[in-house]
Amino acid sequence: MSLAIQEITGAAHLARADIERFFETHEFPIVEGTRVTFVFREERDAPPPESVAIRHWIQGLPSAQEMVPIPGTGIWHCGIDLPEGSRVEYKIELRFGERSILIQDPLNPHLARDPYGANSVVHGTGYEVPDWIHEDPQARKGEMRSIRIRSAAFGETRRIQVYEPARFREARRYPLLLVHDGSDFLRFSDLRTVLDNLIHRLEVAPMVVAFLDPGDRLHEYADDPRQGRFLAEEVLAALEERYPLVPRPAARGLVGASFGAVASLSAAWRHPGVFGNLFLLSGSFAFTDIGDHEKGPAFDPVVSFVNAFRENPGRPAERVFLTCGTYESPIYYNRSLAPVLQATGMDVKYLEARDGHNWENWRDRMREGLSWLFPGP
Repeated sequence: MSLAIQEITGAAHLARADIERFFETHEFPIVEGTRVTFVFREERDAPPPESVAIRHWIQGLPSAQEMVPIPGTGIWHCGIDLPEGSRVEYKIELRFGERSILIQDPLNPHLARDPYGANSVVHGTGYEVPDWIHEDPQARKGEMRSIRIRSAAFGETRRIQVYEPARFREARRYPLLLVHDGSDFLRFSDLRTVLDNLIHRLEVAPMVVAFLDPGDRLHEYADDPRQGRFLAEEVLAALEERYPLVPRPAARGLVGASFGAVASLSAAWRHPGVFGNLFLLSGSFAFTDIGDHEKGPAFDPVVSFVNAFRENPGRPAERVFLTCGTYESPIYYNRSLAPVLQATGMDVKYLEARDGHNWENWRDRMREGLSWLFPGP
């Protein structure tokens, strides 16, 4: 139990001033070494819940950790052990009979946003938010352009956002990076700011970056041959026509997270020798060896693709940066895929992080991945 919680356990006899002082003098959740204590305080004028739990996304632990009330105080608490360097997103679940609601932690100002809203965040001992995710007044900003590409593969016109690095010049040639789920990477992983900062620090080469968004994501990113054709033929040709790009596979890359990582590997596998670099984050690389036929119909084409890839991987790229969080379910798939990639002779770097399946985990991996695949001058 947290030392701080011990101060008020059995606090029914304490004066309200003592309880208020406790909340004024602590940050929540309370982190003491590897022990994290979550605290919830009932609102004075709201009906009290029948039970309270922490809903987190840590693979291997029950998804709901029940909180314990401190009688007479309206305070609930629970603790978990969290290894150093961890970062965990969570919500508080309030139950009222048959009804339950999920809320952000009212005591915790730290939030992480995603396409579905926002979660509360706890930082374990030793985790630090990277300084290179914040706008640096010394770093010149790249420009964002919008172009439209008529796609024969998909039978429609698609809009692409293109990042031009600061000091962009027509007289020089640039590497090219294509980003799956581009708008989400810009919004939830701060990728434009990250690029500005890492290029300014000379850690990453100045590059042209195209941010692509899918139409029907679950179909197009699940080994759809149209997606590979769109990237390798149509997008590449359109960007080579508009920008001075280095005309070599070693200067081209694909990045994607979750299903986007599947789409990146699939496109390179179907079009070998086009993209020399792959940045695969928390890939949903399901295959039948781990019973993934039970994951539902959306995963059926993924399972078929990964099974085929494992049997005959070829050499889809030259360098692969593969990463996954230890607190997310795809960790088993990624651990299994790493030796398959290495056996092809490709240069593979594999990294695990104490985080979950979320956009800030993927943001935090950008520096190491991009600087390894596209090192600065």
